[in-house]
Amino acid sequence: MFDNFDLMVAALWAGMRTTVWVTLASYAIALFIGMILVVMHVSPALPARWAANAYTQLFRNVPLLAVLFIMYFGLPSVGIVADNWVWALLGLGMYTGAFVGETLRSGINSIPLGQAEAARSIGLTFSQSLGGVILPQAVRVVIPPLGSLLIALVKNSALVLAIGVPELTAQSRRLIEDTQSRFDLWGVIIGVTVSYLLIAFVLSYLVRFVEKRTAFVR
Repeated sequence: MFDNFDLMVAALWAGMRTTVWVTLASYAIALFIGMILVVMHVSPALPARWAANAYTQLFRNVPLLAVLFIMYFGLPSVGIVADNWVWALLGLGMYTGAFVGETLRSGINSIPLGQAEAARSIGLTFSQSLGGVILPQAVRVVIPPLGSLLIALVKNSALVLAIGVPELTAQSRRLIEDTQSRFDLWGVIIGVTVSYLLIAFVLSYLVRFVEKRTAFVR
């Protein structure tokens, strides 16, 4: 079915590794940004809340591809230069971080107000009650939607091919351009589809595992 089967497998495997690495690295950035945003959102300081809301609205309403283009093409034009891998990770991380922040905020809002009042009644500061009482409970609530964001990030990572990162979709595109017969074409299409399904399946299993381990004891 595919004249150079070994070549296809090697290219798709390289693309899978790159996709997984880009996804996990940018997701770590997104979690970090999301944690900062949620602290700013619930901060008593009004400027912090304004800044967090402005960031969230910006990245939630601008297409991811536009964010990547601004970073890759726009920033170097004003003297800010970095490798395309850096822009890929920052673009995906900053974009997804806005959604992570909103997800964490919804988790915090689901915690009864009495929890915060009880924390203050025993003398805890705002940061102590947030970090030691509210956030640990909120994280358990938002693990499923955070897992959904992780799976969505796997699919969004395909857009970094536009700035030259050789992830899975970029590798499949190169293979399709190199093939001559439609049988070769379908071999690549099936291969890249199965590759994305495998990545999503493994990450979904890990999310369910973490969800079970962090569930409240009934």
